This record gives sequence, C-alpha cells and structure tokens, in this order.
Amino acid sequence: MGAVSDLAFDPWDPAFVADPYPAYAELRAKGRAHYFEPTDQWLVPRHADVSALLRDRRLGRTYQHRFTHEDFGRTAPPAEHEPFHTLNDHGMLDLEPPDHTRIRRLVSKAFTPRTVERLKPYVTDLAGSLVDRLVAAGGGDLLADVAEPLPVAVIAEMLGIPESDRAPLRPWSADICGMYELNPPEETAQKAVQASVEFSEYLLELIAERRKQPGEDLISGLIAAYDEGDRLTEQEMISTCVLLLNAGHEATVNATVNGWWALFRNPAQLAALRADHSLVPSAVEELMRYDTPLQLFERWVLDEIEIAGTTIPRGAEVAMLFGSANHDPEVFRHPETLDLSREDNPHISFSAGIHYCIGAPLARIELAASMRALLEKAPALSPATEPERKPNFVIRGLEGLAVNV
Repeated sequence: MGAVSDLAFDPWDPAFVADPYPAYAELRAKGRAHYFEPTDQWLVPRHADVSALLRDRRLGRTYQHRFTHEDFGRTAPPAEHEPFHTLNDHGMLDLEPPDHTRIRRLVSKAFTPRTVERLKPYVTDLAGSLVDRLVAAGGGDLLADVAEPLPVAVIAEMLGIPESDRAPLRPWSADICGMYELNPPEETAQKAVQASVEFSEYLLELIAERRKQPGEDLISGLIAAYDEGDRLTEQEMISTCVLLLNAGHEATVNATVNGWWALFRNPAQLAALRADHSLVPSAVEELMRYDTPLQLFERWVLDEIEIAGTTIPRGAEVAMLFGSANHDPEVFRHPETLDLSREDNPHISFSAGIHYCIGAPLARIELAASMRALLEKAPALSPATEPERKPNFVIRGLEGLAVNV
C-alpha cells in the first residue's frame, strides 16, 4: 500500500472523469488504502472497508467538536471563505454527536415513512405533468425539463419556499456544491461564498416571515421546535434548510440523467424495463449502483485506525470511493454489467451509519416516479446527441441529456 502516482486515478483528467471505473478496479487490485498526495488523503476503494468506515466512530465528518485546527495539524480556512464554512459546518451532514443527533432528530420527523408516503401522489402527478410537457414539445433536455424541476419542487414544497422564489435555488446549490470537489480553485470558492451569502439572506427573510405566519411546512416546524426550547440555533436552521435543498435534489438530478444515459447505452436492459415496468424499483437501485452520483465521501481520522496493516494517523483524511465500492466484485456479481433485475444489491450510494441519507426514501420515490412517467408517456425515448459530462469528479453528472420522444 502506498502512493497512487503509478495508477490511473486522476480526478482532474476528463478521460478519468468520463469513466473512472477501470481505474477503480486497479486501485482495488493493488490494495485497500492508498495515499494520494495531491489531495493529502487516503483513498479507500473496497466495499467492505468503505462500509465499515462509514460506521466507525473513530472517524468524523468534522474534528472541531474535539480539536482545534492547530491540535489537528490543520490550517484554518481563509477568512474570506467564512460565509461558506459557517453555512456548511452547521448542517447535520458536517456535524457529529451530540449536535448531529439533536438536529437529525428534529428533521427526521419530516422524513418518516408515513410523511414521505403522503408525498407520493404529489410527486407522481408532478412527474407526469413534466413528462407530458416534454412529450408535447417533441423532446428536449431530460435534465432541465424533468430531472431537475421534480426534486427541486418537492423539497421546496416541503420547506415551504414559494414557487416564485425557486429559480435561484439550483444555481445557488450548484455553486455551493462546487466546494465539495477535490482541491477546488479560488474562483469556485468565491462563487460558493457568494451563493452562501445570498442563500442565507433569503432564508433569514423567509424564517422571519414564517415566524409571523407559520404554515404546515418544515421551516415552520423547525421554528416551532426552536420556540419550544429544542436548542436549534438560527444558523443551524438556515444550514439545515440549505443542506436539505442541496442534498434533496443534487443526487436525484444526477441519478436520473446518469441512469437514463446508462439505459440508452444498454439497449437490452432498456428493452427489458420497457417490457416489464415491475422492474422499476430494482432498476432504481441498480442504476444508482452502476453510475453512482456521489463518487467520494470524506471523513477525518479522529483516532488512529489501521487498514490491512497500514496505520492511518489521527489528523489524516480518508476519502471513501463510493463509485469503486459499488463495483467491487467481492460483493457484486459481474459489477461492470448493468443488471436491472439484480436482487442482492447492497450499494452504498446513500452512505451508511449515522450520516445515512435522511432523504433516501423520498429520493427513491422521485426516481421511480420520473422513470415510470417516462416509460409510460415516452415509450420511444431516445438520446438526440451524445451528452457532455460535467467536469466534476465527486458529484458525477451530465451537463444535459437531449432526448427525442
């Protein structure tokens, strides 16, 4: 085990980003942990290790609940990036217990199976109307016309964001999520800071309105919890709303277009799905495994760990390669084959442990609803051109997906 300079892992190479899976196979074959100097991280490519580390309390999404930057041998982020880090660091995805536990308990009330099930008719109707529009237009961009508006509308509806205010949500989200890439440039950081400021200012105003006129939405529910002494600070409220909006649609958008592009490239599987719509639930799981929307998830080593004889010290950062883990032949039979009827499919696209995606049940409903609507209303759906892949590695997606109906 050691450095990966001799391997094909290069997250800034367009050829690697287009198809990282052969490089992952090489990583898995050469060991269970590899130090990657360009990002000062340990890459973990195998499913068993990724799954175990996601549940290992010696690792954390943050270290600031236990250590200062100096204690941990790290440099504090630049002061000019502070708005982004304030927003990001107070969301439950980047918190550890007890703060994570407290916030997740409050938010989870909005994502109970019963609550999510109640949303199904709304999601189904919206998916149907979006596909109807696509069909009426004779085709279009599957990303902009269906994949994007569906989850954005659903999570905005849950939060109580008026329809007239929703246009900036996706651009804000895209700019903030740019900071989750490896070694983001300063230009990306500046965009993320600007979006963090604007998003936060908007939510401050909306929270103030909901205090005066509460509704049935999640923001009103968080305010009620705050007023009842549940110790949710205003910053935590803002950060939670941004996290839910970002996570609530970013992965679903990319899973939709990645999935349909995979189907177009596997015509026998697409034909099987068209012939048997009962495959939709297993197809959703398999498409998320086959071309994972979140390729990498990072954790800090809070207490020294060992992976196959290699000691990874406190203060190091571990990068768990979800895309690689989801193609591990130790777990998945013929992992490079798209198999929509795959029954044993323990993919980790929704993470695991205490940071398991709280919105996973909702994402599954959205993905299934848009897939069914497209199968039923656009049975001859086909790609109009070869899509351009986004240059991002961590959040994997397409710039668009032009289709004919």
